[in-house]
Formats: sequence, structure tokens, C-alpha cells
Amino acid sequence: MTAAPGHRFWPSLTVLFVLWIVVDVPGLVQPSLFDDADSAHAEAAREMLTLHDWVTLHENGIRYLEKAPLPYWAIAANFRVFGITEWTARLAQGLSVLALLVVLFQIGRKFLSPEAGFWAAVVSVTSFGPYLFTRVLIPDLMVGLWLALGLYFFLLGWQEQQPSRLACWGLAATVALNVLTKSLIGLVFPCAIIFFFLFLVGDLRHLWKMRLVSSTAIFLAIAAPWHILAALRNPPAGQSKGFLWFYFVNEQFLRYLGKRYPMDYGKVPLLLFWGLLLVWLLPWSAFLPQALRQVRFRFREIGDHHDISQAAAFLFFVWAAVILLFFSFSTRQEYYVAPALPALALLIGIWLAHESQASAEGTPVRSGVISALVLFILGLLISAATISLAILSHTPPPGVGLAELLNKNPDVYVLSLGHFLDLTGDAMGLFRGPLIGTGLAFLFGTFLNWHWRRRGAPGKANWALTLMMCVFIYCAHVALGVFAPVLGSKPLAAAIQREYRPSDVIVSDGEYANASSINFYTRKQMVILNGRINGLWYGSLFPDAPPIFLDDVQFTRLWAGPGRVYFVTGANERRTYLEKISPVYLLAEAGGKFVFTNRSVTPAPVHPAATKATPAQTRMTPAQRATLISSPRIYFAPKVPTT
Repeated sequence: MTAAPGHRFWPSLTVLFVLWIVVDVPGLVQPSLFDDADSAHAEAAREMLTLHDWVTLHENGIRYLEKAPLPYWAIAANFRVFGITEWTARLAQGLSVLALLVVLFQIGRKFLSPEAGFWAAVVSVTSFGPYLFTRVLIPDLMVGLWLALGLYFFLLGWQEQQPSRLACWGLAATVALNVLTKSLIGLVFPCAIIFFFLFLVGDLRHLWKMRLVSSTAIFLAIAAPWHILAALRNPPAGQSKGFLWFYFVNEQFLRYLGKRYPMDYGKVPLLLFWGLLLVWLLPWSAFLPQALRQVRFRFREIGDHHDISQAAAFLFFVWAAVILLFFSFSTRQEYYVAPALPALALLIGIWLAHESQASAEGTPVRSGVISALVLFILGLLISAATISLAILSHTPPPGVGLAELLNKNPDVYVLSLGHFLDLTGDAMGLFRGPLIGTGLAFLFGTFLNWHWRRRGAPGKANWALTLMMCVFIYCAHVALGVFAPVLGSKPLAAAIQREYRPSDVIVSDGEYANASSINFYTRKQMVILNGRINGLWYGSLFPDAPPIFLDDVQFTRLWAGPGRVYFVTGANERRTYLEKISPVYLLAEAGGKFVFTNRSVTPAPVHPAATKATPAQTRMTPAQRATLISSPRIYFAPKVPTT
């Protein structure tokens, strides 16, 4: 069959653009931002604008020194141009996904084949992992973008007798941008990948051709200024050891060793970490064994530059292996594999292109049919499970929301996907549409994939899987919308915003991450009860940290005082605690979270899709905060760990 979509440049890009619109654009607008990293990172970008500080990140007015700045610069720039909304918070991440598709396509056109590049991009945009890992504002897939672009420049220079300035300086620039995206791993990953590739193929002498002096100058010119300014503006002060210790020692080396303080993250078991690759690349992981088996370890032949496509495939293998092995010996989260997924997508794209060009009796075609059969069996199981759940589940009684139907597993919330383990059979009644859509998509998609591969039409089979994933991802998008009130607090923020007056105070029960979307949507600084931990802990050690951390004594004084206080909590039992101080009124309830206040209000109905908060307003000034909180401002101060 013809492979036209992969061979024609503009039609191929158009198809990829349409797939990106179908898969990623709906998620730019909905659902609302979640608590924890999602809204907290959006808030950090917003405070860049309100504080006019593009060097030191802040969350809720507290220095936030653990992250590299480039993703926040991109979000803040979109906020400035288009306004502070949910879609502008996600726009930079969405565009990075689109850019990755273009880079993968171009890598294929330049070093493999147009069809291999096209299918690699299709695999990347329609796999479950890349979609899931871009639902929250984390930069890990952006790291994969800079790696892909940097290794494109490396291959350009490696196939030249004398690497050009474009190849060397382009690589240096992408490494610098990666450092500004994800700190030291932005330097470690490309350097390790290139070194091991050249070492294994016996071509380390190529390093001396890479214009090391000028390339280093380019790297430093891009990466160094922010680090220098951050160190100068955040020197050791008070109980803090300054930016350099926290950013490099605590957040890089100690985190890798599992000794970072505070320990606010879990560790995925090693076998699960590797095994989940099959899930993140679903459904294309059915062809991953063939994709890996096609890599040729003919080091001498590769080192002699006889076949650039063979060398590229080996480089992609090294790319994925370095990242997976690196995290195998460190703390691990599910999304840490994200930078390796583009490499595996390229390997799968190479195999899919080979399969389409093989004869009907060739090995690729036969193995493709076997993989399609395995995938069809898996599709039947998924279809049976999801449709059965949809049929057997009961519609919840009126007024019963998702939060009331979930289990609570706080011990697993340190994992990035821990909240999804709360789902129960009773909760499935709220997901009937997505469950049925998923079941039908996997039933027909995997069947047509097997049917057409048996008939020697792998191109049609690939499109069947592509359309299947478009339907499945849309169902996942709808399901996330149902889950949004549990994962975020936008309805509560809207309720507060309707009643808020400049002298009012919003209090978060426990750490900031529990209600960070309240901060983003109301544009108000929150006071935090017994939550001087985790993300805001280190910034609170600086002498100029605002007095926003309360103990029970301070909160009692505030709640019983003359001003209105909004208390945001995830436990209805906290009402008893508040009633011991003064009368309590329920302002809003959504997603298993509550807003209580100490002044009488007329609660308005709160819907999970409540309208967004009004435009930004000025935060409470330090003088106002100090008036409300007259006792010493920080209690329960943990000691700074020694190294």
C-alpha cells in the first residue's frame, strides 16, 4: 500500500496538527486546574507578574527555590499577552507537545525516512503516557523536546567531516534550555547519551571536533545568567542556606540519593517503574519488542558512519536506556520516564515504516500480526471490563458526588497518580459515558488493527489504532472533568470570591498544596494553619518571609477576632474544632472539601463547573497581615538539615 502521508511534507504536518488539536487542545480549556503542582506552578508564574520578579519564583508570597525557571517564564509570558486563565496556563505545555511532533517528524525525514518520522510523531501524540503527563503543569515532556532537538543537532554534526557551527551551537543551546527547564538533568542526560553513544561506537575523538570552547560559551551565555542572579538575590540568610545549597545540593544530589528534605514524595517500585512503559506507550507498546529487536549493535559499522539510519536507531536506544537506568537507582515517580518516551516513539516509528515496506511473507508482517492479536485480546479484556462496569454500576442518588463514593488512601498520595487509587465500584456510575466509549473504542480499534494486519494493510491498521486512541483520550478527558472537583478547588474559590472583602482572610487547613488552586483562582494570599512543610518550608526560613504560617493559638485568635475568615479544609470533622472557638457557617462544599466561615453568609449553589473567579486583585499587605496576627509569626520550625 502507499505510504503517502509520511512522504508528503505539508500534508503530513497538517495531519499531525489535526491530531494535536483533537488530542491536546480540549485539555487546554478544561478541566479546571488541580491542587498541588498544577495550580501551584501556575500561581508561581502569576506571581512573576504581580511581584515583577522573573528571577526568584514565589508561591503564595513565599520564595520557591526548587524549580528551574523556563516553564514558568513561558506561562507568565502567556499570562501577560493573553490574560490569566486556565488555557493560557497550559498553552506553553501544549505548544511544546506540538513542537515535539514536528521535531520527531524532522528527525525521521533527515536520518531515517519520512514515513518513520511521521509514525513516530503519531505514536507520540496518541500514546497514553504523553497525554497523561501533560494534564498537569510539569515540564518532563518538555525535557524530551529539548533532548530530541539537541540529538538532532548532534546527528547533524556527527555525519559531517567537520561539525558545523549550527550543529554544535544548536546542541549547546538546547542543553542550556534543558538546564533552564529541569536543572542538572538537562545537562546530565544529553552529555551521558552522547558520551555512551560515542564510546560504544569507538568514536570518542568526535568530541574534540564539537567546537567545545565556543559551544561552552553559548551554553553559559544562556544558562548561567539566571543561576547567578538567583544566587545573588537569595543568599544565605536567617535559617536558610541560600539558593545554591537548596537548589543544587538538596534538590539535585540529595533528592537523587533519596535524602532530600523534606521527604514529600514516594518511590515507585522498580519493576512497576519499568513495566508501566507498556501502559505509557499503549497501544503502540504492542510493537515495542520488535522495535527494540531491530536495533543493531554493530558498533564498528556504526562508528565508520556507513549507515546513518542504523546509527540513529542505536542513538535512540541509548537515549531511552540512559534515562531509565538513571532513575532506576534513584527516587522514582511515574512521570520520570516522560523524557524517554520520544526515543521509544522513534524506534516504534522505524519499525512501523519497515513493516509497511516489507513483503506479505516478511518477518515484520508476521510479527505485526502476532502483536495485533495480542493487542486484540487485551482490547477484548479492556472492553469487557469497562462495559461491564458501566452496566453494573448504579447511578448515585441525587446530591451524592464523586467525593462521597471514593476511598481515602492518603499513604499513596505522595505518588503522582495516587488519587486514582481512590476509585471504587460505586464511583463508576459517574463514569458510564467514558467507560462505554473506552470499551467500544478498544473493541473495534484493536479488532480492525488485527483484521487489517492479517490482510497485509498495516497502514490502515495503524490508523485504526490512531482513531481508537483519539476516542479513548477524549473519554479520559471527560473522566478528568468528572474528577476535577476532587482534584481541585475551583468551585470553592468561586464561592469565596463572591463573598470576599479586602479585609477578609483565607486559611488553608494544612499544607499549601492541599488548596493551592484557591490561591490561583481568588488571586489572594492564603494563611496556612499547621502547614509549614514541604514546598513552602524552605522559603519560610528567609527573614523576609510573610507571616502566613499559624499554629492553633494564633488561629484561635484570628477565628474569634472581628474579621471574616474563610477556612478551607478537606475534613468535615474540622467543624467540631471550629465550633469550640466560635459559631461556624458552611459557605461551600465541593469534591469532599469545605469552606467554613466565622460570619453568617447566604451560601450559593456550587457546581463543579462554576465560573472562574473575577480578575486579579491586590494581595493583603504585610501590614494588614501583621495586624491580624500579632504573635510571633513562625512556629513548628524544622531545623535545616546539615549536609
